[in-house]
Amino acid sequence: MCGICGIINKDGTAVPPELIRRMNDLVAHRGPDGAGTFHAPGFALGHRRLAILDLNPRGAQPMAWGPHLQIVFNGEIYNYLEIRAELEALGRRFRTETDTEVILAAYEEWGPACLDRFNGMWAFAIHDARDQSLFLARDRFGVKPLYFTDQPDCFAFSSEIRQLLPLLPAVEANAGVLLEWIATSFENHREETMFVGVRSLPAGHHMRLLLRSVHPKPERWYRIREVPDVERASDVEVADRVRDLLQDAVRLRLRSDVRVGTCLSGGLDSSAVSTIAARLYRDAGAGRFLAVHAQATEADIDESRWARLVADREQMDLSIVTPTTSDFAATIDEVVFTQEEPFLTPSMFMGWHVFRDARARSCPVMLNGQGADEVLLGYERYFTAATLRQPWWRKIRSALLEARHSRLSLLQALQYKAYFGMPGVRRSRLRRRSFLRSRFLAETDFGWVDRAANAYTEIGTMQRQEIVCWQLPKLLRYEDRNSMRHSIETRLPFLDYRVVELAVSLPIRQKIRDGWTKYSLRTAMKGLLPDEVLWRTDKVGFESPTQTWMREHLPRIREEIGDSSILRTVCDHDALMRRLPEIDATRQWQFFNLACWERIFGVRWRNA
Repeated sequence: MCGICGIINKDGTAVPPELIRRMNDLVAHRGPDGAGTFHAPGFALGHRRLAILDLNPRGAQPMAWGPHLQIVFNGEIYNYLEIRAELEALGRRFRTETDTEVILAAYEEWGPACLDRFNGMWAFAIHDARDQSLFLARDRFGVKPLYFTDQPDCFAFSSEIRQLLPLLPAVEANAGVLLEWIATSFENHREETMFVGVRSLPAGHHMRLLLRSVHPKPERWYRIREVPDVERASDVEVADRVRDLLQDAVRLRLRSDVRVGTCLSGGLDSSAVSTIAARLYRDAGAGRFLAVHAQATEADIDESRWARLVADREQMDLSIVTPTTSDFAATIDEVVFTQEEPFLTPSMFMGWHVFRDARARSCPVMLNGQGADEVLLGYERYFTAATLRQPWWRKIRSALLEARHSRLSLLQALQYKAYFGMPGVRRSRLRRRSFLRSRFLAETDFGWVDRAANAYTEIGTMQRQEIVCWQLPKLLRYEDRNSMRHSIETRLPFLDYRVVELAVSLPIRQKIRDGWTKYSLRTAMKGLLPDEVLWRTDKVGFESPTQTWMREHLPRIREEIGDSSILRTVCDHDALMRRLPEIDATRQWQFFNLACWERIFGVRWRNA
C-alpha cells in the first residue's frame, strides 16, 4: 500500500527532480517507510512506500523488471503467491518476495490481460521503454484511487488530488459536479472530480499512453460477470458457498509481514469478517486479533455492547474509541483536508478515529466489512426495488415485514417505496431543499435522479449501478483517505471479486426475504456469530451523533457558511442563513463541509 505519481512533459523536456519529489512528499502519509523516483527523457515516476510484504529494501519502488519495465504500484495482489508459482513454471525468476514484482512479470508474460488474473486492489503505472508507453490500471471496483490531469504542457497522475493541484492553472470548483452535489447529494459517480481539470480513472478501467503523443482514453477492462447455476441452488447450498468464499477471501487478506487487525462496528458485516479472521489468525499461531470499535456518545446509536459480545466470544483484543464533540471540533479541518472533496456525513469522523487508534497500536493493516451492503443488498431502500413490480397487497405485506425486521417504521417503509420509485417526487423535494439560485438550479443535472429511479424498477440493474456509480465509489473514497491518512492499509473481503460476482448473481430471495436484508449472509454465518448479532434489526454502523455535533457548533457553522464565496454565488444566501437552524443536521453539515473545503483548498468559483 503506497502513494504513486508520475509526469509526462509533452515537449520531451526533463521533469525537474524537485517537482516529482514535491508531488511524492505530499502523500508521505501513504508511504512513511520510504520514497523513490525514476527519471527518463520527458518522464518521471514517484513512489512512497508503506511496507507490508517483504520489508527488505529490495521491495522498494519504482521497481524494474529487466531493462525495459518500471512500475509504481499502490495496493495488494492477494493471490500473488499462486500467480508467482504459475509464472515460475513458465520460467520466470524472482529476486524479491513482493507482489509488485509479480505484477511486472505477469505484465511481461500476458500484457494487459494479466489484470484478469489478479485478486486484489490496485492502482499502478508501468513504463515500457521499448515503445515509450505508460500503462495505467485500476482494480475492478476502485478500492484504490488513481487521478490524472491533462494540461497543455504535461500529463500527470497521482494517488491523491492534492498532488495535481500545483500543476493546474487555478484551483477552481467544477461547477457541474458541485451544483449536482448540492442539489442531489450524488458524489464520486463521475470521472470528473470537484476540481476543474482533475479526473479519476474509473474503476475497472485501464489506459495506455504513448509518451510522444498523449491522448488519455480510459478503456473498461472489467464488468461484473454472472455466476452460472446459482438460480436453482438451495438455501443450504447458497449459505455454504457464501461462507466458503468469504472465508477464503479473508484468508487471502491475512497475508502480511506486519500485524493485521479489524474494524468492528458490532453489525453483521464487520462481525462476520472479524470472526472469520480472528479464528484464522489464532489457528495460525499469530495470537489474539486486534479489533477497534468507534463508540458513539449517544445511547440510541451506541453499538459497543455488540462489538464487545463478538470480541469476547472470539477472544479478540478490543480497543474502543469514543470521539467526543470536542474531538469533532478539533479535527474538522484535518478530516476535510484528508477527504479532498466534500462529503455527505460527519460519520466519516468515526472511521477517522478508528484508524488513528489502529496506527497508535502499531497495526498497519485493518480488515473491514465495507461493500457487503451493496453486494448483498443491506440498505432499507433495496426493499423498494425488491417489491416494486409486486401487486399492492404484497407491497403492504412486505412493508409490514420490513418494519418488523429493520429500523424502518411501517410509515417509513411505505414512504421509501414512494420516494425511491418516483423520480418526480424525489426531484421536487431535492429542488426545494437545494437553496440554489434559479439560474444555477436550471444548470443543475438532475438526470441521475431519473436514472437512479429507473434502475429501481429492476433490482439487478439497481444493484450493479449502486456498485459501479452511486454508493460504493464514495464509500471507498472515504475509506481510502481516512485509513491512508494514518498510514493504514484496509482490506475488504466482501469486495473479493468472487464474492461480488456470486452475490450479484444470486436470486433476490437469497438476498432479501421476509423483511430481512442480506439473507444469505445471515444463513451463512449461523453458528459462527451470536444470534443476537446475526438477526439484529437495529444496525446503525459507525454512526456519529450528527445532531448533537451540529447543534453545539452552530455558531461556527453559521460563520463558515457566511464567509463562503461559493455559497454566496450559487445559493440564495440570505434564505440559507435565515433557515439554517431549522434544516436537518445532515444538510447543515453538507453546506458547512463545502464552505470548509473551499477555505482549506483555496477553491474559487470559475466566474468569480
